[in-house]
Amino acid sequence: MSDHAYQILVLAGPSGAGKSTLIKHLLQSLPDVYFSISTTTRTKREGEIEGQHYYFVSQEAFLAGIENQQFLEWACVHGDYYGTSLKPIQEALQAKQLVLFDIDVQGHRSVREVYPKATSIFITTKNAQVLQDRLEKRQTDSLAVIARRMATAFKELQDVDLFDYVLINDNLEDAKEMVLSVAKTLRYKQQMFPKDALYQAWSGN
Repeated sequence: MSDHAYQILVLAGPSGAGKSTLIKHLLQSLPDVYFSISTTTRTKREGEIEGQHYYFVSQEAFLAGIENQQFLEWACVHGDYYGTSLKPIQEALQAKQLVLFDIDVQGHRSVREVYPKATSIFITTKNAQVLQDRLEKRQTDSLAVIARRMATAFKELQDVDLFDYVLINDNLEDAKEMVLSVAKTLRYKQQMFPKDALYQAWSGN
């Protein structure tokens, strides 16, 4: 599948950077988008909906999925498993949809191994204090979990050069415009017009 034309956009970055809001904007603004919903073993938070935010499964079911090679990528983060099911991704790409990912830096590496021409945006805040303030304001995590998230965020920042774009989400409207602009360019990437197919069309064969 990685040799064929495909549109993939990966959004990564620390929890609290605003990825969910930007993904919602893309889904509302573009046709034919498939948002890859992650599978997780973590406890469902208040307001989260099965099949909309995550697929919530037991650790036993998740480990069985790993054994059966059902995940494009997976990771264990802060004691909970997260992963991306492979089959719906393949189906969406075959349907010529734009596939949108919200994954971590490790997941981005895994996606790039399978789909090397995927486009990626690293989304973060202008500094650590802004991110910590946002996490505390959400009131969904304990102080210990927030501390772990901050440590992870700083570690992930070291891999920012692996991404095509970096977005400092300081102004939400500007950030929305940026991600939408990048998404719209994907249909014009070189890989969407394989050389052989173009040559054949021009030569009349």
